[in-house]
Amino acid sequence: MADGVKVASENGTRAWLWGRYSRLGLWTAVVTLAFDQAHKWWMIQGLGMREGDRFALMPFLEIIYVKNTGISYSLFDSASWQWQYALAGFAIIVSAALWVWLARSGTGWLMAVSLGLIIGGAVGNGIDRVLLGGVADFFLLHAFGYSWYVFNIADVAIVAGVAGLLYDSMIASRNDDIKSS
Repeated sequence: MADGVKVASENGTRAWLWGRYSRLGLWTAVVTLAFDQAHKWWMIQGLGMREGDRFALMPFLEIIYVKNTGISYSLFDSASWQWQYALAGFAIIVSAALWVWLARSGTGWLMAVSLGLIIGGAVGNGIDRVLLGGVADFFLLHAFGYSWYVFNIADVAIVAGVAGLLYDSMIASRNDDIKSS
């Protein structure tokens, strides 16, 4: 392999593009992306859902097709293609930075899976922005008169990835505290 891609060079420097846990992170990202895009394709093409279509799946869960043209909670909403391309580009830049973080600093399987979930989810939502002009969201949880925002599989992956990173950092911090005692 080229020097910049090797897991570690002879002088002990870390690689920029491939590390010990990169394979696990890559597989997690690819599976997450495939599952997210397959679900969206099935909902839009397979079931023929159009924006605004909805049906109850369970007493606390509805399926509704909403296109989010902003960021989280439709913040900074804009349907312009320039804005969608900018957000898709931002998702790619963040994903590349997370990939470098994994390659250079990957500390274990939980970090690799967590970063893979975030990367796969971010790329999935970025693809939506380019192909659909916004992120396709489908799931609406509600109970006792309260409802949450509409989300998709990529969003679930991103949240799970962030939770995994937080857990991993707390465990690593705790382990460091125990070792220094």
